[in-house]
Amino acid sequence: MKRLLLSTLTLSLLASVSHAADSTAPQAAVTASATGSGIQPENMDKTVRAQDDFYRYAQGGWLKANEIPADKSDWGTFMKAREDVQQQLRSVVESAANDNKKVTGSDTQKIGDLYLSFMDVKKLDALGVNALKAELRQITEMPNKRAIPSLIAHFHKIGVSTPVRVSIHQDSKDSSQYAVGVSQGGLGLPNRDYYLNQNDAKMADIRAKYKAHIEKMLTLAGLKNAETHAQNIIALETELAKVQWAPVENRNPLKTYNKIALDELNRTTPAFNWTVYLQGAGMYGKVKELIVQQPSFIKGFDDNINNFSLDIWKSYFTWHLIRSYASLLSTDFANEDFAFNGNIIAGTKENRSRDKRGIALVDQVLGEAVGKSYVEKYFSPEVKQRTEKMVKYFLLAFKQSIDTLDWMSPETKQQAQIKLSKISVKIGYPSKWEDYSSLTIRNDDLVGNIMRARSLAHAKEVAKLGKPIDREEWHMTPQTVNAYYSPEMNEIVFPAARLRSPLFDVNAEDAFNYGALGISIGHEISHAFDDQGSQYDGDGNLRNWWTAEDKEKFKSKTKILVEQYNGYSPVPGNYLNGELTLGENIADNAGLVMAMRAYKLSLEGKPAPVIDGWTAEQRLFMGLAQARRGKSREQRALTLIKVDPHSPGEFRVNGSLVNHPDFYSSFDVKPGDKMYLTPDKRVSIW
Repeated sequence: MKRLLLSTLTLSLLASVSHAADSTAPQAAVTASATGSGIQPENMDKTVRAQDDFYRYAQGGWLKANEIPADKSDWGTFMKAREDVQQQLRSVVESAANDNKKVTGSDTQKIGDLYLSFMDVKKLDALGVNALKAELRQITEMPNKRAIPSLIAHFHKIGVSTPVRVSIHQDSKDSSQYAVGVSQGGLGLPNRDYYLNQNDAKMADIRAKYKAHIEKMLTLAGLKNAETHAQNIIALETELAKVQWAPVENRNPLKTYNKIALDELNRTTPAFNWTVYLQGAGMYGKVKELIVQQPSFIKGFDDNINNFSLDIWKSYFTWHLIRSYASLLSTDFANEDFAFNGNIIAGTKENRSRDKRGIALVDQVLGEAVGKSYVEKYFSPEVKQRTEKMVKYFLLAFKQSIDTLDWMSPETKQQAQIKLSKISVKIGYPSKWEDYSSLTIRNDDLVGNIMRARSLAHAKEVAKLGKPIDREEWHMTPQTVNAYYSPEMNEIVFPAARLRSPLFDVNAEDAFNYGALGISIGHEISHAFDDQGSQYDGDGNLRNWWTAEDKEKFKSKTKILVEQYNGYSPVPGNYLNGELTLGENIADNAGLVMAMRAYKLSLEGKPAPVIDGWTAEQRLFMGLAQARRGKSREQRALTLIKVDPHSPGEFRVNGSLVNHPDFYSSFDVKPGDKMYLTPDKRVSIW
């Protein structure tokens, strides 16, 4: 589920490098190098038995032959698709930048001038930290701690991280209404474990480097006594980390739903006046209550307002302002930002070239303006139609599966079918496009451009309060290589860029694509019935529609899945958290089951062909492995273990296959093989 955080309208500039095979042709016209089966034999490693490690059997050749590019922390099919999309966007952005006849106020002018403002390094270097002069002055002139709510409200408008995050989203218990949500935040390291784990030498090393990073950044900003400031900032962030909830706790939609009246919330946090915050954020009078995800954190944050001096809080806010804008400042700030976040945290060896970062910035700030051109130039109607047809078979597969479950009662099945029938599907691009007409973009004001863009996005979110739910809204742009399910909207969304090579091959036959793309279709639909999504009904409301007995049977099955994934170690000595990844693991396993069922339904009684010596079942499994191939640098892998609810690609493939009966028959997996699980340890839910 996607919710827009008003405090974190971030512009994370993902690493990218040019590896596009054909950046000008629409997807339908791309000539695939794969055979009719879609399988790429050169990527296989036939020295590995499919029965022992299917992931490396199917993609081991690729893993050996491909290094992670120097400006990447990860590399694989998803990153390759994203890289290709960025190359396609280059033509859109550079064309706009070079257009001497662009009309002021048009999307073309805004796209071109935003890019030019990022590329004007000479001006940015001359400005340095002075680009943030007004915000820095607002911090230094804070008269007392009672001004903190107003400052945080302003920071939320311009996308600066703070200890509290605020979002506008559907009310989980009344999905027909928008609500204001409050959640924990405020850390400069990836999550609380980086502060609290005192027994891990790697975490200790990162903390030491983080302190040095803060010192250097504050020194660049002209602050004296940077070492003392850094010590105080880390001390404050550590106290915030202590009262933060762990990732597994945050996955519980009931525990994180705490609707509190404004007056009561103000009594809970005497040092932080929420009325003052709402006034500054433009929300006062529009809400009478807020949904607090982690009440104990909000109380702990309030305590820490008292426990730390005003000067320390000023140091903290100065730091988070600078870190939130560092990549948009002068070269020295941008380089230091990459040296820590890119190299130390993610393991990336080199920053991307300036032009690539500029294109990524425009993509993220003016996403739908760029996306409209992207769809016109690069998205084929054939792909949209083919995907929509696949989705119909997946919905039918789920419908039939629910009817035949032996562990679910008729009462719960009826409710499950109602929910399934109400799932809406969005493919490709939105029916209406974002309006940027009120946004001013100048070719000589990068930081101002970003602040205005973030403030406009903030205002648009606030304007939703009191209005009907916009069911046409998308929370990903068409050029995003990803997909999502929203439990409150009860919808699955597949942007255009997710439906492209190497994640979908229009020249390959269906079985391969039901494994490569279909696994994701089944995955997203199954989120409606995973450990979180299953707590919402068909209208998107947080409501129990299960019998008590069925819920216990469901929990028994998922417990086995937790234990299975707890045993996987992406980095030696560091294991996955089966509870954190449970929802995605359920979706991966269910998605694979439904991919096979949907494919067989698509045959409509016709026999499945054998192509290039591969059966349809084998091609589907190979498609799965090909779509999930990838590798990460160790630093990045460690971060993902702690914060990512998804398992790494290797375990998304092998972890699903060992539970699938057709895998055993398709590749003759027997006792003694490393991929063999005894029937009592296999998990079959949907």
